[in-house]
Amino acid sequence: MIGMTIKTYNYDDIAGSNPANDTSCCSLDGINDARRVAIQLGIPHYVSDMTEEFGGKIIDYFKETYLEGKTPNPCVKCNREIKWAAMLRKADALNCEFISMGHYVNLREENGRMIISRSKDLTKDQSYALWSVRNDDLRRTLFPLTPYTKKEIREIAYANDLPIAGKKESYEICFVQDNDYRRFLRDNVSNLSEKTPHGKFVLEGNIVGEHDGVPFYTVGQRKGLGLSIPSHPEPLYVTGLNVLNNTVILGDDADLFDSELIASSINMVKYSDLPSEGLPVTAKIRYKDEGAPAKVFPYGADKFRVIFEDTRRAITPGQSVVLYEGDDVVAGGIIE
Repeated sequence: MIGMTIKTYNYDDIAGSNPANDTSCCSLDGINDARRVAIQLGIPHYVSDMTEEFGGKIIDYFKETYLEGKTPNPCVKCNREIKWAAMLRKADALNCEFISMGHYVNLREENGRMIISRSKDLTKDQSYALWSVRNDDLRRTLFPLTPYTKKEIREIAYANDLPIAGKKESYEICFVQDNDYRRFLRDNVSNLSEKTPHGKFVLEGNIVGEHDGVPFYTVGQRKGLGLSIPSHPEPLYVTGLNVLNNTVILGDDADLFDSELIASSINMVKYSDLPSEGLPVTAKIRYKDEGAPAKVFPYGADKFRVIFEDTRRAITPGQSVVLYEGDDVVAGGIIE
């Protein structure tokens, strides 16, 4: 058994980053914490430099998705391409058969497929973020935290005097330390003002103001619009983004509700395909979403269509939709 920590970025390469503000697992402190635990356990510890691959596959994707007028989900992308695919290549180089991950999920084999299902600790369940991991990669994965809750794991860590027993959790995107993606884009996208010039706010087909650039707005946003329209006293929300026309579309809260979506770049987890007559599922459209009853249908190549029983608020292009059958993950995809 060996321990490995991945280095995903250099502070000098990301404008606005500061080692003192970084509490992520891949930070310098995180690497040192992992090393101390490995020493205490008496196992070797390696640091794998994946900065180039992470920059090209995750950070560039993050920036490009916002420039396309969509909202990215970098953790989902990182799980598939870095924490699993790239990590397994390192495991092969070290003659390791399996990788062990600290996610709170269940994993089992059924009908020749590796099936992810919700964790025992539903407050920490991470099945939503793992929908895109390839089935063959899951086959080489161990989840030792499966039988435990987060509270129980901390108690075990304290009982064994592990130096990270009381470490606080980090919820931010690791390379955006202040959780301000707009600041990150301004600091790290060259010629940003040329790529995303100011444009028009549009309400009911009429121009009602000027926006700062499409990437600085997300579907469902209410605050920070900088608009006051006396003829429309109700609160305004971003209901759509049009990069081609450089417009931010506004509307009322009611305009944010829709009953269906199309997802692309899908990954089938529980089944190899979907029945043409549709499959009843519970669909989550964001990480903290409780999910809602829906039916999913195949939709051309590498896509599916989800129709909800009731309308859902702020279905956001670029985010993940994850389909469940009971506690099992059926499939996931990127909302178009």
